[in-house]
Amino acid sequence: MFSYQYNIPINSVIDAYKQGMFPMAETCSSKEIYWIEPKKRGVFQFDKIKIPKKFKRFLKKNNFQIAVDNNFEQVINNCAKLNSSRKDTWINSTIKKIYTEMHYNGLAHSVECYLNKELVGGLYGIKIGRVFFGESMFSFVSNASKVTLIHLLERLKIGGFKILDTQFINEHLKQFGAVEVSNKEFKSIIEKNINKEANFYSYSQKGFLPDELYPLKKSII
Repeated sequence: MFSYQYNIPINSVIDAYKQGMFPMAETCSSKEIYWIEPKKRGVFQFDKIKIPKKFKRFLKKNNFQIAVDNNFEQVINNCAKLNSSRKDTWINSTIKKIYTEMHYNGLAHSVECYLNKELVGGLYGIKIGRVFFGESMFSFVSNASKVTLIHLLERLKIGGFKILDTQFINEHLKQFGAVEVSNKEFKSIIEKNINKEANFYSYSQKGFLPDELYPLKKSII
């Protein structure tokens, strides 16, 4: 790992992702970030996604509203919030600045979950070619982050993406079919897909999803 100072050009960040690295801060108050390159990487491959039956039933009758890129800055701020169970975070001011800049340059996107017009869950990440690099998610209401994850997977499949990178893997992600691949295999996937085209907005444009698109009547993953 090696550190960078506060002002980091977007192109440098994109180049790091293309080499299989991603930025993290040691703490929320750190002024430096570190480039992380795990030996193993968590990914979703769209032919291996599995949704538990109980959660499928929940998706069909839930009362959430889904939006994309409607309030990116609030999503990343919520992902960085500290609480009783999380005393610190790797999202510092440098990280916020980087991804907010990338969002306004059309590179970073958010999926948001609303309940009664209030933002209660969400996630964000960046698109490079046919790879979507997931960064962080939050949930203030039970199942809200899961709902955004499932919609992201649907959106990426429709948009022609190859994989969703989750960086690391945990039980929360495994239940939906996330798998672990070696760093070598991950880099091979990146190399084959970063210069190919995918469309984050094929599913729907920026803003709230219309009623006919959420919840879906027929599963696509």
